[in-house]
Amino acid sequence: MVRAMTSSGFLRVLSLSVFVSVGVLWLASGTQKERPVVVLTPQTERVRSLETEMALAPSEVTLRTLAQAYLDIRVPGLAVSLIEDAPESLRSEPLTLHLYARALVDQGHNGKALVIERGVLDLCAARPCDAWLVASATRRASILEELVAQGIDDARAFPEASRRAYRSATRQVTLAAPSE
Repeated sequence: MVRAMTSSGFLRVLSLSVFVSVGVLWLASGTQKERPVVVLTPQTERVRSLETEMALAPSEVTLRTLAQAYLDIRVPGLAVSLIEDAPESLRSEPLTLHLYARALVDQGHNGKALVIERGVLDLCAARPCDAWLVASATRRASILEELVAQGIDDARAFPEASRRAYRSATRQVTLAAPSE
């Protein structure tokens, strides 16, 4: 009887140790491989060099270029964070604010983007800006006004309503002279 309990106890201990070992190996291996936050591509290599440049010698041009690169690789949150955390002297230019408004739109904050875009237009009214910037800011502001008026803060969440608002904001009406 004593011998049977000893072999039974030994088998239990052996089974438990095998079970624990398999569990530890399973936990150590994980269920999926780790994925990088940003996949390495030529675009992300450019982002890496711009981040280094921004850290070493921050400038308005580098700020805008890096924010645009973030938008190009579809991470608008990093662009928003970069511009919001930049010193006021670097983020107060109309072109930088226009880029900030785009990042907010991509993040789904149309109301905030509209306020920023109106600020860009106010700055351009007070001082000279490139014509394309005024045209782009005016067009984006009109689209954002329509989206906000329809209660759409995130265009991706409501694609059909966003499409209607976009069409409404960008439609052109022409008057034809009566034919004789």
